[in-house]
Amino acid sequence: MNLSFFPSRPIALYMARLFITRSLAMLAALVVVLMTLDLLGNSGDILAVPGNGDAELWRYVGLRVPQLINRFLPFSVLLGALITLVGLNQNSEIVSMKAAGISAHQIIAPLILTAALFAAAHFAFNERIVTRANAAFDVWEAADWGPVPEGSNVQSNVAVVRGDDLIFVRQVSGHGDSVRLTGVTVYEREGGTMRRIVTAEQGQRVPGGWRLSPVTLFNVDTGQQGRMAALTFGPDIRPDQFTLARVDPDEQSFGTLRQSISELRAVNRPVESLEANLWRKIASPMSSILMPLLGAVAAFGLARSGQVLVRAVIGMALGFAYFVADNFALAMGNFGAYPPFLAAWGPFLLFFLVGETVLIRTEE
Repeated sequence: MNLSFFPSRPIALYMARLFITRSLAMLAALVVVLMTLDLLGNSGDILAVPGNGDAELWRYVGLRVPQLINRFLPFSVLLGALITLVGLNQNSEIVSMKAAGISAHQIIAPLILTAALFAAAHFAFNERIVTRANAAFDVWEAADWGPVPEGSNVQSNVAVVRGDDLIFVRQVSGHGDSVRLTGVTVYEREGGTMRRIVTAEQGQRVPGGWRLSPVTLFNVDTGQQGRMAALTFGPDIRPDQFTLARVDPDEQSFGTLRQSISELRAVNRPVESLEANLWRKIASPMSSILMPLLGAVAAFGLARSGQVLVRAVIGMALGFAYFVADNFALAMGNFGAYPPFLAAWGPFLLFFLVGETVLIRTEE
């Protein structure tokens, strides 16, 4: 009996090469098709902005492609595993390997190791490229595809509650006392009743509060509207209330998000949802390791029995079920119904056991 974890070196390299080429081919096909459809749907809005042209279209593509790769890489790994294993089964290569004493786990072991390399590359790609692309894309979209204000730590669509008042800011840039606000709207309320709406194009930190300019005032009771060159308000509003008001996990790397969680916890802000997303930054790339195991059901069974297509559909259904369960668990974690660790790792552990059970019951 062959007790090694992998089959022979030539077989392992052969299967890994097939798996890599087919997974990358599926990823490229999905990204090209989806990017084309996405660009066709949004190119009109981008070109409608004065001054935008081909450069802005390529910029849009450059920001969207990393997002598509990040989202569909595990799915491409699933399709690559299914195509690889179905092809090996159809050509009776699986039968030959089993006749040589190679177990089902040894057959898929090269694919799992290769998927682990995909997972490591996915995590590094998300940390270094996708988070920055998400942040830049959201700011550009909030600017309606127009010029983006200069500055660091730019955030879009920030909301702050100050007593009964509601403050909405289209863009927040900078850090500490150098925070700059763009597109400020203040809804002043008394006892839950709207009294006045203050809008301003710019806002910055000054001694004694925040200076807004130029300002438009609308009195709800009288229906009158007025204008002012500048207005100072909110001396009790700290800069971090704007910079920490909207923490998007998709726009921050693992280390940055961990620091944001620490800062929010220090001011007694809820962080359970962010902790679930923090764990998911590891669990999501790791899902690629599950795909060969879930798709392994397509590798076994005689091709002449006519059940290969059915097995492939079962493998794809298991993969789709994992993605559905993963999104459902994350949503429950965001609502606080699941603990953060369970929301991130629960589907992974569950479907690992499901895949192992199916493989052992059917082939081992």
